[in-house]
Amino acid sequence: MNKSAFAVALGVAISGLALSASVQAHHGFGLFDRANATTINGNIKSIDFVNPHSYLYLEADTPDGGRIDMRCEMRAAVLLRRSGWTEEMFVPGAPVSIYGFMHRQDPGSCYLEEITIGESEQINRNDQLEFTANDGSDRPLRLPSGEPNISGDWAQEQYVIARPPSGQSVGLVPKSMKEGIENGSITRDQIPSAGWDAKDVTLTARGQAEWDAFEMWSPVDNPRLRCEPTSIILDWVHDGPVNRVVQMDDRIVMNYGLVSYERTIWMNMDAHPANLTPNPAGHSTGHWEDDVLVVDTVGFEPGVIVPPLRHSDQLHVVERFSLDTENMTLKRSYVATDPVYFTDEYIGSDVLMVADVPYEKHDCSELTYEFLEFQD
Repeated sequence: MNKSAFAVALGVAISGLALSASVQAHHGFGLFDRANATTINGNIKSIDFVNPHSYLYLEADTPDGGRIDMRCEMRAAVLLRRSGWTEEMFVPGAPVSIYGFMHRQDPGSCYLEEITIGESEQINRNDQLEFTANDGSDRPLRLPSGEPNISGDWAQEQYVIARPPSGQSVGLVPKSMKEGIENGSITRDQIPSAGWDAKDVTLTARGQAEWDAFEMWSPVDNPRLRCEPTSIILDWVHDGPVNRVVQMDDRIVMNYGLVSYERTIWMNMDAHPANLTPNPAGHSTGHWEDDVLVVDTVGFEPGVIVPPLRHSDQLHVVERFSLDTENMTLKRSYVATDPVYFTDEYIGSDVLMVADVPYEKHDCSELTYEFLEFQD
């Protein structure tokens, strides 16, 4: 049986599920057919723990009794680890049953919604499994030199899918609110934004034109689909990565956990060098104002702040990091300007907690969009 025929055979089950546009945007449903739900049975071949999506490879049964190789998209490796999932769960050769949705273009690819491995219970892709989380309660509050101790691993609270008693999806919610949403004690209007969408800003004529023309699912437009950094603003929180901060005498090094890139904040420089080589993270200088770390960044190469908002090489970002020692959280506020794309200030803030799992550098492999044809 060829792959096209197999895709048709698998797609006989029709799902009545529907998710909000915001959830679809964050979880990449663009190339998966939510009206083409199916159950796939087979045996595990391997698991690839990568960002921004992990991939489970299996040899699947076909309706005519044959076998076919398939790949099913899962959550990012960092999110799986933060939810207690491990690579050891996916033993090669183990029988597996997957409920999910077929790729619109690739009959050998699916979106994994539920999975049953062997005789274990069925688990949802967003389920939180039991594991021992990091305990940051004993971390010193200051460095020997006196500055607040912001070194360590930090992550935004996980945002997961929750379904209220009505059954209607409310999109992504903080992990701590999932139970309240599902038992009806927390309402939709009490759910805070994850902060991953573009903020309100007054666009220039060019900014508006390029916003309107932006194609979210195009690897040409969206850096994430090329496994490249988006921006120092978005990547700090988007999809709940674990980030690492290391304070040194003359610099602070930040490792962004989703696309795994490094950023240096120079603490021994009063001004930026005259001849900078533009790059996605820019050039950052920092200083302490009382207990607030103030970071000034310029020298960006043109790119995307948050899809579909682009920026030019004139982007200027000022961030302020402060440690809340009572709640052990790291708050960041930021103000960005770029006269090419918007006429006022792009303003926002976010809060990270001590990460539940250690920072780990993951490879990036975006295979879901490999069937899209595009030119550099």
